[in-house]
Amino acid sequence: MRSSSISTTYPTGLRDRPLSAIRIRAAAGNPRRGWLVAGGQTVPVALGRGGIRADKREGDGGSPKGTFRPRQLWWRADRHPRPRTFLPVRAIKPDDAWCEDPRSRHYNQPMWRDRESGGDRLKRDDHLYDFIVEIDHNTRPRVAGRGSAVFLHLARPDFSPTAGCVSMTRAAMLRLLARLGPNTRIVIG
Repeated sequence: MRSSSISTTYPTGLRDRPLSAIRIRAAAGNPRRGWLVAGGQTVPVALGRGGIRADKREGDGGSPKGTFRPRQLWWRADRHPRPRTFLPVRAIKPDDAWCEDPRSRHYNQPMWRDRESGGDRLKRDDHLYDFIVEIDHNTRPRVAGRGSAVFLHLARPDFSPTAGCVSMTRAAMLRLLARLGPNTRIVIG
């Protein structure tokens, strides 16, 4: 059966299998910047304004320390061709959002947002969320207040800190996507 919203495309002509792991660490002397090491390549990344934190909490601006797995790629089909990846892929729709309210039963899950609803809207005017890798931070079990909407996404031009995500250039993201699969470990810290 074919789904119109989520599907998988496997890269051809590149390496024939996903990476087993990628590692993200803070840069010496600047906890808000870091390095992502994957498949023999090292690329600069922006980290959360709170650095990498083992005790991640909602709103602390920290990137969570730990080992995670990518769940799926969300992408702006209206701006970019579908990228090559081993991950399930979902086009971002105008009402897609992410619940960041620890009191909600939908906390740290995707949701649909109308104009009056809260949540982090995924379809943004800037380009930060043109590609979003959803990771399994605080998912099993979901614990209210332990952090939500932690993604890999595109960086601002000045590589300023994120609210807790890991961000990178578009070129680095596209190279990474071509090697990410559901079983790739994302080691932060």
